Amino acid sequence: MSLKDHLYDLRSRLAWGLLFIAIGAIFGFFWWQWRLFGLPSLGDVVIAPYCGIPLDNRLHQGDVACQLLQTEPFEGFMIRLKVGAAAGMALTSPLWLNQVWRFIAPGLYSKERKFALVFVFAASVLFICGAVLAFYVVPQGLNVLVGFGDEKFLTALSGGAYINFVLALLLIFGVSFELPLVVVMLNQVGVVSYEKLNKWRRGIIFALFVFAAIATPGTDPISMVFLAVALTLLFELAIQMARVHDRRAAKRLAAEGLAELDDNEPAPFDYTPSSIEEEPVEAPATPRKRPDYDDAT
Repeated sequence: MSLKDHLYDLRSRLAWGLLFIAIGAIFGFFWWQWRLFGLPSLGDVVIAPYCGIPLDNRLHQGDVACQLLQTEPFEGFMIRLKVGAAAGMALTSPLWLNQVWRFIAPGLYSKERKFALVFVFAASVLFICGAVLAFYVVPQGLNVLVGFGDEKFLTALSGGAYINFVLALLLIFGVSFELPLVVVMLNQVGVVSYEKLNKWRRGIIFALFVFAAIATPGTDPISMVFLAVALTLLFELAIQMARVHDRRAAKRLAAEGLAELDDNEPAPFDYTPSSIEEEPVEAPATPRKRPDYDDAT
């Protein structure tokens, strides 16, 4: 494909990806109040951590025991739109990520495609695990935060502040859980070894606790400790995976007789150039048909 065809293909992939995201956002907007198949609605799921605060410590009125406070015009609409768009992107992620993959995959070798698929799958699982842990931590952290005021304060969180807090915590936990994947990748390509990781273990664990204290949006110790402990366990798992990989690599080099070579010693390969055999010239491929778009589109 020529550069022009690549640009047309990129435009097509972006258009389909944005269409899938828009459809997901529309569904998420209406899912805010829908209870499909007896399951809780999106609004119920999002507000559930706030409802975990004891009833005596938060504002409530009448028979409705759990409500957020709307302090600005259209704040409820914007919250519903924001949460619906985030949920829609998550639900339609296989569709729009498939468009990204179909644009990138033709430029990769078969081995690189397998590696990329494993990487994307592992990254998705780790992100979901981090988001689930954050959703569990939110009510615990809120209980600690509202408990500092004793009975002299009544909690009435505004919808915007609460939603921003929850989304930030979900994003931070999800992205932070990618740490072991990054460590394993660096070990696979030979940037860091098990010996270095084992030597730096104490310093990295200390850095993880500092990062958790800075990254978490709230000032409660619960979310900080949960994030730091989870990252420490994942980092330890990555170290053990690096240990297994380095052992296998060492055995493979020993079997090939390359383990004892000095860094300045050439490897015992056959450097005799091979002969060039004439191959029949293949006919040029049929040029790809340009998509039926006008220049304005």
